Amino acid sequence: MPELPEVETVKRVLEPQIKGQKIKYVDISNKQVIAYPDAEAFCDNVIGQTIVGIRRRGKFLNILFESGDRMVLHLRMTGCLLITPSEYEKAKHTHAVFSLKNGNELRYIDTRRFGRFWFLKKDEEDTFTGIDKLGLEPFDKNLTGEYLHNCLLKRKKPIKECLLEQSMVAGIGNIYGDEILFAAGLCPSRPANSLTWEEYHRLAKQISVTLAYFIEKNAISPEDYLAGKGKDYRNTPYLKVYGHEKEKCLVCGHDLKKIILAGRSSVFCPNCQRETP
Repeated sequence: MPELPEVETVKRVLEPQIKGQKIKYVDISNKQVIAYPDAEAFCDNVIGQTIVGIRRRGKFLNILFESGDRMVLHLRMTGCLLITPSEYEKAKHTHAVFSLKNGNELRYIDTRRFGRFWFLKKDEEDTFTGIDKLGLEPFDKNLTGEYLHNCLLKRKKPIKECLLEQSMVAGIGNIYGDEILFAAGLCPSRPANSLTWEEYHRLAKQISVTLAYFIEKNAISPEDYLAGKGKDYRNTPYLKVYGHEKEKCLVCGHDLKKIILAGRSSVFCPNCQRETP
């Protein structure tokens, strides 16, 4: 699933290419990907709009229009956005195509079809996307140890599970949850309310530092992004623990361990991330 660093990369690659472009035509081949309004109304509202920018919020993308209206997208598990020439070969699971004034197309591809689009009028209350339920952005100055302490003081759930709850901090998924906890030296199964004051502060710092690091490592040119079909930019070589169970810890040489928390895998170093503080 694309997490915050991947969604931020999509924003940075696509925004310069579509900013200032008018949408001339929309072809929705799979109406399932349109969550609100219905597909016909969605197309009617989007056609003729001029794009002025893209804003990321957590794992959501907001495509902003000159009119003040906006189109919201969540890529979910396998969603992908590409800017292509009109003659570019269309991928098998292309569900929406936005034809632009300059002749290029903004294409939405999604193998598992879990991603969703919403269209919201200017000043329309957003009761549809779930953005209003998101917590702080990872780079918000208010994301401090004190903030995490206040959020987690009464939480007995494992700290890894709490990190994945978008209502506390927006954008963290399973991959970067592991990487953040490794960098902070915290075992993913630790009860959230067992952290010390110093550990809350260390965790707050590593949330922003770790995600900024992976955003930097994701940097890619528009040409390479298109050549990789919007997927080959991900920073797998830089992951220190996620996906590396039974390998050696890069810090201490101890074998990395995988556990299951709430149905999701978590990989950590039992030596660097002790279960007992």
